Amino acid sequence: MADFMTPAPDPPTLLGRHQVLSSSAGVKVSPLCLGGMSIGDAWNSFMGSTSKEQSFTLLDAFYAAGGNFIDTANNCQDEQSESWIGEWMASRGNRDNVVVATKFTWQYKAYQGGAGPRWNNATGNHKRSLHVSVRDSLAKLQTDWIDIFDTPAWVVSAANYYAKTHGKTPFSIYQGNWSVMLRDMERDIIPMACHFGMAIAPYGALGSGKLQSAKQIEGRNKSGEGLRAVLTGPKQTSDELRMSQALEKVGKEVGVDSVTAVALAYVRAKAPNVFPIIGGRKVEHLMDNVKCLEIRLSEHQIAYLESVKDFDVGFPGNFFGTEPKMTGKPSRLLASTGSFSFAKSFCY
Repeated sequence: MADFMTPAPDPPTLLGRHQVLSSSAGVKVSPLCLGGMSIGDAWNSFMGSTSKEQSFTLLDAFYAAGGNFIDTANNCQDEQSESWIGEWMASRGNRDNVVVATKFTWQYKAYQGGAGPRWNNATGNHKRSLHVSVRDSLAKLQTDWIDIFDTPAWVVSAANYYAKTHGKTPFSIYQGNWSVMLRDMERDIIPMACHFGMAIAPYGALGSGKLQSAKQIEGRNKSGEGLRAVLTGPKQTSDELRMSQALEKVGKEVGVDSVTAVALAYVRAKAPNVFPIIGGRKVEHLMDNVKCLEIRLSEHQIAYLESVKDFDVGFPGNFFGTEPKMTGKPSRLLASTGSFSFAKSFCY
């Protein structure tokens, strides 16, 4: 009989080196989360097409590499995403080995002609919408529980304080749009998440697919495969081009040829318990992104990337400065009174 104290074998990739989600949730998840928005073909006009067979191949590759964290939503791909993920888990018999996150609020029946009074209660944050959405998500995912269920951002701080004072379970993770190109979350949301010990699951860390090297853009043009046009145009902006060049430069310094891996490494370096959501349709892109887990950016490299695009943190951050425990340095006002040293600690 095998010795039950023998250490487990190393995972096939660093994707299999799982982490505890946050200080208020003991579930263990892969350091990258597979986004389910591209799983399906109903949104082909602006997301590109991924057949069920291709989706299952992508899910198989993610799982085989050690990934267990999958994010979706009730409305993604007109409900195909949840349904196909549920079918994949059922066919592989791996539901107990996967951590599934989904969400509500969106009008997920719109594709059935749901706009109008008949489906007014299938959207929003009220209890009826929550109940119906969870009921339907459980059926589509072919499961009897949901591991992580997201809720609107603005209620988190108030709800967490209510939970703490009433013996309830606080929120454990925050999901939002965050990247080296779009740093708005750093104003209040990242400090809030750190204060409550919450994990952060940023989507858009790859700049909605626009952070790509000149070589990648040239390859796409030759193959007739354009960039995604979700919420933005089908071409790189001047800011996206400059940032892609900066990411490529840093990539050469750390020994990787992947612009997206450096972009993911950036958000992972900015705060604790960051689990970027990665989308895409191809296995080679997935494995390219996994390279981010091998990268440790220096403070100089982070500062260089942030210098490419201006970011105004706004008041009061631009007046008082950043929380010293997050930077390890005194704020501007504190520095004007004397010399101080701080132990850098993201959470406080």
